[in-house]
Amino acid sequence: MGFLNNTTVTVDAILTKKGRELLAQGTEAFNITKFALADDEVDYNLWDVTHPNGSDYYGKVIENMPLLEAIPDENHVMRYKLVTLPKATTKMPVLRVQGETAITFINHSTTNQSRIVGAETDFVTDSSYTFILHDRTIVDMTITQEATSNSAATTPFFLGLDDAPNSHTEIASEVQIKVKKLGSPKSTQLTIIGNDTGATASITIQNNLVNIAVIK
Repeated sequence: MGFLNNTTVTVDAILTKKGRELLAQGTEAFNITKFALADDEVDYNLWDVTHPNGSDYYGKVIENMPLLEAIPDENHVMRYKLVTLPKATTKMPVLRVQGETAITFINHSTTNQSRIVGAETDFVTDSSYTFILHDRTIVDMTITQEATSNSAATTPFFLGLDDAPNSHTEIASEVQIKVKKLGSPKSTQLTIIGNDTGATASITIQNNLVNIAVIK
């Protein structure tokens, strides 16, 4: 679907499989409550302050760039979401993961393996963080330090249809990741979002703790 301004498409959108299911149920079920904006296709290196025609033309090349068509794959679109930051901000916020930048649980005799993961934001302060464990069937996640504020993320993070059913989300300052015993080694992602700035970081969690069959 799209909104037209005379003959120019100004907003272009397509529905996911879930969206089409809700739309088929009627307008009561299909109710958009949140949306995000991004500028994935914009190359700001093309801002030309040396343009001979003056400041009105600094961004002319950017304004004439083609827009990306909407596609329902969050791995390829909406990677550079727009955020609102305090007026005095001079640098973009950078989220740093406190603890290990990647977690690997080894195949050990004890199942009592865990890691603590926290976050900190440089340049702008975040009062809380959203921790999204993509697949809770691989490891457990619990809160070890409550957030100072329980606000939601300013920039929504959308999981794919494969990840969403098994995901686990917590708003906190720090979480504990604990190993589970599996049938075979598996990996998943932990995504962390600064709820005030929208800054994000992601780490890989590898679980190699598996059941070992004993043949008598």
